[in-house]
Amino acid sequence: MLSSFNEWFWQDRFWLPPNVTWTELEDRDGRVYPHPQDLLAALPLALVLLAMRLAFERFIGLPLSRWLGVRDQTRRQVKPNATLEKHFLTEGHRPKEPQLSLLAAQCGLTLQQTQRWFRRRRNQDRPQLTKKFCEASSLPIHSWRFLFYLSSFVGGLSVLYHESWLWAPVMCWDRYPNQTLKPSLYWWYLLELGFYLSLLIRLPFDVKRKDFKEQVIHHFVAVILMTFSYSANLLRIGSLVLLLHDSSDYLLEACKMVNYMQYQQVCDALFLIFSFVFFYTRLVLFPTQILYTTYYESISNRGPFFGYYFFNGLLMLLQLLHVFWSCLILRMLYSFMKKGQMEKDIRSDVEESDSSEEAAAAQEPLQLKNGAAGGPRPAPTDGPRSRVAGRLTNRHTTAT
Repeated sequence: MLSSFNEWFWQDRFWLPPNVTWTELEDRDGRVYPHPQDLLAALPLALVLLAMRLAFERFIGLPLSRWLGVRDQTRRQVKPNATLEKHFLTEGHRPKEPQLSLLAAQCGLTLQQTQRWFRRRRNQDRPQLTKKFCEASSLPIHSWRFLFYLSSFVGGLSVLYHESWLWAPVMCWDRYPNQTLKPSLYWWYLLELGFYLSLLIRLPFDVKRKDFKEQVIHHFVAVILMTFSYSANLLRIGSLVLLLHDSSDYLLEACKMVNYMQYQQVCDALFLIFSFVFFYTRLVLFPTQILYTTYYESISNRGPFFGYYFFNGLLMLLQLLHVFWSCLILRMLYSFMKKGQMEKDIRSDVEESDSSEEAAAAQEPLQLKNGAAGGPRPAPTDGPRSRVAGRLTNRHTTAT
């Protein structure tokens, strides 16, 4: 049954242009072509990269973060409370005020104490700065991802620099699909695929930001695109997509690291450079060079087929993610132009402190159970004590 499905799935008419068969892409006469089974080597490579990352975070990243002065904030631990913990785990992390009042009554706490408990409990689930630093740190001040993205960009540029399709994307379709596989291109592709597989494996355990779902979609699309482009011998256009993305990713990781080190001016400058490169590569080059050549120039000499629609559909999904992240970057740039300095990554949760709420509570009088305010109140002007005091004052004035 598995062999029948495999035979049906890899039909020529699905993945190859019309009048082209898989037999034409068999290795012969010293000419080597890509084959889907070649990518099985990416699985053990992903595990090797995971082991390298874990060792790096433990033995290099964490000591380096402490040496560079990245310190975790001191967090106040919450007192164990079974009722509040059950609500936190099952009902939600941010209960509304009516729910808070009910929980406070059940636990014998005030509303402010209950709010403080949930705030500190949320902070416990947030990653510390050193964990964020280790995810993005490498020698001497960079990050694990920075190290990979920069190495991949430099390596990819060295592989493609002398290739005609880097400077003229239309050459991606020259004699397609009869294009032989170069060893350097194969190893670069394999390394990229292994890295993204390792990201998918570690994604549930990494720092979760507000664009977590978009990150999951992006990583899945990247893996599918690399797998399909290699299997269908679309390595030329696939290599351009990889290089274009790596050109800005390492700048973002460097910006994160400098931000954790609290070098604000350097962080602002890096973010402005990253924003320019991101907008130019993702919103200008990607649609005008990559999407244009895959939509129009790829079928100039042949008709469309299923693989054509499948590949372009994934590229369009990737472009939608580019637009989504561009909007986030524009929001940060607007804040920068308005306030004069870059704010924190809007995708990240900001740790909540007790000071702001306690200061607000200090400005308001504490409401006691009998309805009286905790602060001093003005004396009534129409009570019996005030009338007696008035008479005594009048008599004293007359006597003098």
